[in-house]
Amino acid sequence: MTHVPLNGRKGLVVGIANDQSIAWGCAAALREAGAEVAVTWQGEKARPHVEPLAQRLGAPIAQALDVTHSGELQALFDAIAARWGRLDFVLHSVAFAPRADLHGRVVDSSAEGFAQAMDISCHSFIRLARAAEPLMAAAGGGTLLTMSYLGAEEVVNRYGVMGPVKAALESSVRYLAAELGPQGIRVHAVSPGPLATRAASGIPAFGELLEDSARRAPLRHPLEIADVGALCVYLVGAGARAMTGCTLHVDGGIHILA
Repeated sequence: MTHVPLNGRKGLVVGIANDQSIAWGCAAALREAGAEVAVTWQGEKARPHVEPLAQRLGAPIAQALDVTHSGELQALFDAIAARWGRLDFVLHSVAFAPRADLHGRVVDSSAEGFAQAMDISCHSFIRLARAAEPLMAAAGGGTLLTMSYLGAEEVVNRYGVMGPVKAALESSVRYLAAELGPQGIRVHAVSPGPLATRAASGIPAFGELLEDSARRAPLRHPLEIADVGALCVYLVGAGARAMTGCTLHVDGGIHILA
């Protein structure tokens, strides 16, 4: 009999853009492990790419979510409350910075661009946590996951404004873990190595990051979105019940190198 460690768990994955997305690799792994997975798409332009993936997951809830629209966030969580009345996990894989601010120096970043990057890439996770809190409390606890990157900890050439933003995200993880832990809610940041996704393609010279990781990482095999998904399955499961507030690297070991 196949072991399904997340059988009966119910969760939300935010950030699927297509079948190359990190969020898709995580959603597929969580579903394979037995969880029911609700998914979202951002706007009608993304819907044709995400809806077929939702059908492959057998997602009982699939609807629009622009994280900057409070009405869409409320509608989503109303649907989750009505359908499930509980929530065991949320996976947040959302990041954005205006092109001019992403491609320029941090010192030259605009206040507006920096604020937008922080709102969408960091504070949206906090908003999801706030909306999920009562549903997770009803379930006796849960797990909140978000996606970070090594550029939060070190200066990565051309990662630009997203470095400070991801650093704020990782700090937010620690504060949320401390605040929500008494309710049994665990919070983690997952930090994948470079992966060829649509979102990553906006980073200048991203191909160089991919090549550098493949050449220097202690584990030489290429990183896949399924590797990130496997870690998320573990973090959602009972085996990680004593862990919270961590940033966990899944990058072939590139983060240990100078």
